[in-house]
Amino acid sequence: MIDPRTLREDPEAVRASQRARGEDEGVVDKLLSLDTRRRSSIAAADKLRNEQKLLGKQIPKAPPAEKQQLLATAKELAAQVKAAEAEQNTSSEEFDQLFRTVPNLVHPDAPVGGEDDFAVLKHVGEPTKFDFAPKDHLELLEALGGVDMERGAKVSGSRFYFLTGVGAQLQLGLLNMAIAQALENGFTPMITPSLVRPEIMAGTGFLGQHSSEIYHLEDDDLYLVGTSEVPLAGFHADEILDLNDGPNRYAGWSSCYRREAGSYGKDTRGIIRVHQFDKVEMFVYAKPADAEAEHERLLGWEEQMLAKIEVPYRVIDTATGDLGTSAHRKFDCEAWIPTQDTYRELTSTSNCTTFQARRLSVRYRDENGKPQIAATLNGTLATTRWIVAIVENHQQADGSVRVPEALRPFVGGKEVLTPR
Repeated sequence: MIDPRTLREDPEAVRASQRARGEDEGVVDKLLSLDTRRRSSIAAADKLRNEQKLLGKQIPKAPPAEKQQLLATAKELAAQVKAAEAEQNTSSEEFDQLFRTVPNLVHPDAPVGGEDDFAVLKHVGEPTKFDFAPKDHLELLEALGGVDMERGAKVSGSRFYFLTGVGAQLQLGLLNMAIAQALENGFTPMITPSLVRPEIMAGTGFLGQHSSEIYHLEDDDLYLVGTSEVPLAGFHADEILDLNDGPNRYAGWSSCYRREAGSYGKDTRGIIRVHQFDKVEMFVYAKPADAEAEHERLLGWEEQMLAKIEVPYRVIDTATGDLGTSAHRKFDCEAWIPTQDTYRELTSTSNCTTFQARRLSVRYRDENGKPQIAATLNGTLATTRWIVAIVENHQQADGSVRVPEALRPFVGGKEVLTPR
């Protein structure tokens, strides 16, 4: 959640962020009113408890003639304390529940608008052109023996699939290449849990507007993660970190699960929008003052990976109305997909400032040894979807696919994938 001091000291900043996101700015006045009520109830309860404490000291010393009256006063005061504490709990709970619905404040330089109002920061490479009619990724992969959509649907339903043969090799190769790069840059590799407790999912901000995307196991009250960002954010919950030597960087390898609610009829062909995929995700804990520079570094590492698969791409600054709840700013890298004649997202990196860490109580000690809220950031290094960009951009007239040079050591040295 955002810093409560920002709400009190600069409510207009919160209103402006809400407007930029297309959210209700009226929530700010409701929160300010609740905060006043909450702080007043805390003060009232503290005053009554202090009176109760002082009275408790007087009763044993009081003369017998006065003691009965003091005991009656103490009984009445105890009832007042109980009522005051109930009001304090109620007002605090109402404030906290509403306060947790407020998304992170947006970066002042993020473009304002909806999904299509992003700003293109740069293009790398020219869109791939062919002197033959290109095939889409599904046709290519099926010919290569790399995917089985029919049996995926038979076993699990729509938007599930089997990666087979070279398809499985491509995914494992991509993810291993991502882990190798992460290790080179000082990340700690992690294999993360696929199931998390409600407080961890809520702490990362995914149980608000994104809750319909998440699979929930009701009998166990656990959630399937849509990204290893979630368990990695919870990894240091309720801890104080040592960030004196720089950020803590993790690279999480996980399977990811998304319901794709509301996407009926979108990208139903192939493996672009599916219910399960694998991903290597960078996750960083940093001092807030270092977060923007770290965000740029994460974007640089994503571009380093994209260079290795040799596909044209662009970098966009995501518009405020398309930011996730926790994101202060988000950069996406979108690869050119020839048969769709457009760019599609392959990576995303978000600076979540102190939003998640405040919810999860992740802190560090400043130069004076005082605990402060840490910042968190995340960024994609590779996912199953990358296979789409690779096979479509590197296809050849005979249906074979050239393997990018950097990827070859991770797929058994193969230079070309040929149809069966």
